[in-house]
Amino acid sequence: MTRYAVGDIQGCLQPLQCLLEEVSFAPGRDQLWLVGDLVSRGPDSLATLRFLYDLRDSLVVVLGNHDLHTIALARGATDRGRHPTLEALLAAADAPELLDWLRHQPLAYRDPEGHYLMSHAGVPPMWSSEQALALAGEVETVLRGPDIDALLAAMYGNEPARWRDDLEGHDRLRAIINYFTRMRCCRADGELALEFKGSPDQAPEGFAPWFSWPPLNPRRERLLFGHWAALHGATGRDDCIGLDTGCVWGQQMTLLNLDSGVYHRCDCGTMPPAVS
Repeated sequence: MTRYAVGDIQGCLQPLQCLLEEVSFAPGRDQLWLVGDLVSRGPDSLATLRFLYDLRDSLVVVLGNHDLHTIALARGATDRGRHPTLEALLAAADAPELLDWLRHQPLAYRDPEGHYLMSHAGVPPMWSSEQALALAGEVETVLRGPDIDALLAAMYGNEPARWRDDLEGHDRLRAIINYFTRMRCCRADGELALEFKGSPDQAPEGFAPWFSWPPLNPRRERLLFGHWAALHGATGRDDCIGLDTGCVWGQQMTLLNLDSGVYHRCDCGTMPPAVS
């Protein structure tokens, strides 16, 4: 089995298929890891989700902010931020089946050997790997249970901006979701700058990329993440691997062979532009 990890797909099916063909990906033999944001701004969210659902036994998936938002839209938990490119998915007869599968995916995943820890936006420096997985589990339990709609309605917002172990209720769950799916820059104590979307050299004063702060507890895993297209995948660290290289913005989609360390990239410049 060969394991591959791919950056944010966001409904860009053609580049994904190009990459899988390039590496001769074989379902049942190989495994594809997805760092989240499977759907949203790209041209083919419905076709992408159907394609991935058919491959589900060969996938490892973590949820991104756009995945959660799409689930919220479909369940009526919000009516804002409805991208035109999502209309076909939301109206599809098989949308309930596809999105029910999606909501059962984790926020964070660590392989059994403990070599990699994957989440959409990263892992903040004040959480150990074990704490991160436990906190992800708190959200996953609610997403998979009867209280999902209340959580989806309450997950929007930038507060609390800094983690505290004594947070409770939806404030606690919202903070966990924000760290795992929306984080880019933070302070050394973990305070988030959630409005910031630029490149690292544009970070607000006192803030820096989350991976630039040394973790309070040493990690043995390499971290895989997406979400931050402005990074172009560059972290300056061997143990933090950024895989969102801006395909939906006409740049590239990146696929990494986790076993050999070889990168494969597909030019996305010929795709229709993303819908803001």
